[in-house]
Amino acid sequence: MNSSSPAPLTRLVIVDDSELVRVGLQTLLQGATGIELCGVAANAAEALVVCRRERPDVVLLDIHLPDGTGIDVCRGLLSDGGNIRVLFLTSSSDQGVVDEAIRAGAHGYLLKEINTPALLQGIRDVAAGRSILDPQITARVMDLLKNERNKPLIAGLSPQEQRVLAKIAEGRTNKEVAADLGLTEKTVKNYLSNIFEKLHFTRRAQAAAYYTQTMSRSTPR
Repeated sequence: MNSSSPAPLTRLVIVDDSELVRVGLQTLLQGATGIELCGVAANAAEALVVCRRERPDVVLLDIHLPDGTGIDVCRGLLSDGGNIRVLFLTSSSDQGVVDEAIRAGAHGYLLKEINTPALLQGIRDVAAGRSILDPQITARVMDLLKNERNKPLIAGLSPQEQRVLAKIAEGRTNKEVAADLGLTEKTVKNYLSNIFEKLHFTRRAQAAAYYTQTMSRSTPR
């Protein structure tokens, strides 16, 4: 008899003003293993109501909404202090919009051109605590962060802080970082707090992108 328990479901809310997109995503998710659609919204006001009622693990959120922006929704949901994670799925690759989304606290940013397997994996990754960026926009986000941080701030991190940040840049969760480095999750969280303070960032996606860009520029070719 197999006594292992099934993996927990990722509860998801879709927010998009296009009925075609909403229906398409619902159809796509019907056969997705480990993902449960628990709500759908067509505008910002509805999104806040549905998410606060259903308390999903992940909200799949568009940038452009008829009564505001997805960025406003992102800030509103994260200010509630819950464990919800925000994954943008949008057609906008504008550098300024991407940067604003990250600053608002988004845990991921994907473009609608993404294929189905990559989207499903992105949802699972964000639910697991990872931060993701669409490959098409990663380079531009890194360049933006680089331009804002000209001083070698990473040099101010302790060796252990740099090791923790390197793991985060690989997309690892706090639990995975703790296991890799022989630390407790609480210790990893403390290191991350120090890293964010020293680098003047508030989100792991920002710190990870900055670290990756800095290391790539410092590696001899």
